[in-house]
Amino acid sequence: MSVLPVLQFPHPLLRRKSRPVEDFGEELAALADDLLETMYVKGGIGLAAPQVGQLKQLVVVDLHASEEDEQPRAPRVYVNPAIVDRSGETLIEEGCLSVPEFTAEVKRARRIVIQFRNVKGEPEEEALEDLAAACLQHELDHLLGKLFLERLPPLKRQMVKKRLAKLAQSA
Repeated sequence: MSVLPVLQFPHPLLRRKSRPVEDFGEELAALADDLLETMYVKGGIGLAAPQVGQLKQLVVVDLHASEEDEQPRAPRVYVNPAIVDRSGETLIEEGCLSVPEFTAEVKRARRIVIQFRNVKGEPEEEALEDLAAACLQHELDHLLGKLFLERLPPLKRQMVKKRLAKLAQSA
């Protein structure tokens, strides 16, 4: 497993749509493992392939990724994921490995049902709610070339983007 560099806002690849995965071989499994390792090392609970420069519909999630979490790790891999049902609404504080040192409250569906394939290409379906649902919606936005910043109210979004752009220029 390798720790991959995570692209930072405003990198242009973060704005591109990902392509569906068609090859479910060893290369995909290795990328999923690398995404998980990267997520654990960087301290996230989710990571999408576009965040490491791979425009593939591949997402990894582990709500128990933190070393302080007393629950055992529970990594999940979602290939070609699609939300087929959503209900309820919640506001949740979100952050992103591609937008470091910034969090904001984002409105998300409270419950979702998702269809996807596992790394072997087998179809699966899963119902998620609360943090799990919000995390997956956040990662699916990455597959569409969107950051959680797009979900902020317009005035706040503009202020944040300007601040982040200035930080990126000074780095």
